[in-house]
Amino acid sequence: MAAHWDDNQPIYWQLREKTVAAILDGTLDEGQPLPSVRQVAVDFQINPLTVSKAYQSLVDDELVEKRRGVGMFVRPGARERLLNSERERFLKDEWPRVAERIGQLGLDIEHLLQAVDNRKE
Repeated sequence: MAAHWDDNQPIYWQLREKTVAAILDGTLDEGQPLPSVRQVAVDFQINPLTVSKAYQSLVDDELVEKRRGVGMFVRPGARERLLNSERERFLKDEWPRVAERIGQLGLDIEHLLQAVDNRKE
């Protein structure tokens, strides 16, 4: 498995964000172990220290816990904490730009809902 890395962000941060996305979408459930540092390093062809740095940032944010001799595990409540923080970040940072663009394009709620329905088909 190879990953495409964005040169504009550190790889450890991109790996962290991939792990966050896996927690948010339920690929990694609470209590589930994260793949080992070695396995991720091999799968993505990156330095194990990069993986460790990504995982440590998740530990620092209390989303993941280390269990000595066993590995890293998604902490209980991690998904809910992530949902809350990501929603807050979206509403503060992204939504104002999206809302402005919607206004520029003259879209209304009916157009937006229709677009969502069309994506489901």
